Amino acid sequence: MTDEKAGPRSRRERPAKAALTRSGIVATAVELMRAEGLARVTMRRLAQELDTGAASLYVYVRNTAELHAAVLDELLGAVDLTPVKETGDWQARLTQVLQSYTAMLLDYPGLAQSALLARPSGKNYLRLIESLLALLSEGGVPKGQAGWGIDLLLQFATATAVEHAGSESAGEWQAAVDAVRTVSAETHPRLAEQGDDLFAGPGDARLEWGIRVLINGISSTPREGTSL
Repeated sequence: MTDEKAGPRSRRERPAKAALTRSGIVATAVELMRAEGLARVTMRRLAQELDTGAASLYVYVRNTAELHAAVLDELLGAVDLTPVKETGDWQARLTQVLQSYTAMLLDYPGLAQSALLARPSGKNYLRLIESLLALLSEGGVPKGQAGWGIDLLLQFATATAVEHAGSESAGEWQAAVDAVRTVSAETHPRLAEQGDDLFAGPGDARLEWGIRVLINGISSTPREGTSL
């Protein structure tokens, strides 16, 4: 029965929703990833979180791949770029920036795997690349080698994060170690002699050494067929 004295009632039971924006969508996706993991950050799940239809999101984000790239770019803002402005060994500062990048990915295992394929293009990605190029330029690395070298440096740092953030069990790792350490010296003499070196050293030391190897290689290896 209608209450005529109260007048007509609005059918809307909830307050008006905030207008959708790309930045708001990405911010919600980041919070969803932190709570449920990157695998749950789909267009449908995100639409549910924003109380809207999935079709509405495609106005701002083309697909899930672009969404994940935008999430990655947002979190790249946490990478410490302050070593770029310091004085001293440019290689050490470049290593510190890449270590910070790797540490960020280690906090989000799913994102580390996605970063191997994601192609961010936002402001934080551009800041990171600009900083790495500035350090390589400071070290006198030719522009062409620096341009190609950025790809190698980020691939190595990303792959390292994926390896250490993976779901490999301790038992699987130990099985690999045991297989190397118990190998026959008759059939695999070098492996029997140097097997322990494959697993020696803490992860952070191996990461730093790997970055240094790449930096030295990038610095000393000309791009074939170009004078850049």
